[in-house]
Amino acid sequence: MQELLQQQSGVEEEREEKEQGERKEILRRIMTPEARERLSRVRLVKPELAQQIEDQLIYLAQSGRLRSQVDDAMLKKILAQLQQDKDIKIRRIEK
Repeated sequence: MQELLQQQSGVEEEREEKEQGERKEILRRIMTPEARERLSRVRLVKPELAQQIEDQLIYLAQSGRLRSQVDDAMLKKILAQLQQDKDIKIRRIEK
């Protein structure tokens, strides 16, 4: 029983590694080295945000909606736009 669980765990790890390798390859093709470097720095601070951007870029590339490589300037625009969407406005209400 335990051997079966270990085998399944090993298969899942292999599949996960393969998927991560495919993601990295796709990102390598659709992003310039500078943009990949910036995204890796974002990942250090906000891993969820980096994952979200990667997912979106891969989706756009696979659907054919990404016409050119994502360069550093384009990635900065994407990050700025996401930051604007996440700005929280707090208004103090006094009674």
